Amino acid sequence: MLVTGKELLLDAQKKGYAVGAFNINNMEIIQAIIEAAEESNSPVILQASQGGIKYAGIEYISALGKLAARNAKVPVALHLDHGTDFDQVMLCIRHGFSSVMIDGSRFPLEENIAYTKKVIEVAKAVGVSVEAELGKIGGTEDHITVDEKDATFTDPQEALRFVNETDVDFLAIAVGTAHGVYKGEPKLDFDRIKTIRETISVPLVLHGSSGVSEDALKKAISLGISKINIDTDLRIAFAEGVKNFIKDNPDNIDPRKILAPAKEQMKAKIKEKMEIFGSVNKA
Repeated sequence: MLVTGKELLLDAQKKGYAVGAFNINNMEIIQAIIEAAEESNSPVILQASQGGIKYAGIEYISALGKLAARNAKVPVALHLDHGTDFDQVMLCIRHGFSSVMIDGSRFPLEENIAYTKKVIEVAKAVGVSVEAELGKIGGTEDHITVDEKDATFTDPQEALRFVNETDVDFLAIAVGTAHGVYKGEPKLDFDRIKTIRETISVPLVLHGSSGVSEDALKKAISLGISKINIDTDLRIAFAEGVKNFIKDNPDNIDPRKILAPAKEQMKAKIKEKMEIFGSVNKA
């Protein structure tokens, strides 16, 4: 059941849970996400970064994502994560993505608004939902790197202006998380989440959520986060599954058997996240 991100997040916002958005790079990752979602009866977002699309190719990633969504027993959105290039966003829309993110956070506020409006004008005309980002989230996601010194938290009043002028469907906010593996425990600005939630009406998105504690995630959701992005935790689960199998079966050369434990380990991690997010039995 292929749906837009907006449809999923409006329900999550109304009912007080969050939808997990998991990054995809190959067939096994997609299978793990869909199986976990079906077994948990949870809505889910398959999201491809620009790096993931470069790795797999837009034809492969869109075909796999759309096929998985159409055959799924739960609602699924196919989403572009951190689209920084207008042409890349348009390419994903042309290939059937139901949701896209335009990340203009590197620009000053005025330019970010103008860049986002340009995408929204096209996307909304064809029924595709749009996520944007305000503030700069630290860390590295594929080719996008923001130094810790350059990371800036989202200003609630700027968020209000941004949403009013762009009519964006959901907004990624910078409140203390970072992309990649954390060196220490992340400190989320819960007061800022609460203030932004009280200031704007659209669903809020938390990026860089791998490694954030269960308690912190649940508190963020209670304060208004409706979409939570997970990538690094899946990479760790995938790598551990492959390494453990090869260690125990050094002579096995069957890629199906090598990747099967990785898929199961990712699936277990995804189901664990869905429990934390409160999305189980919300499909």
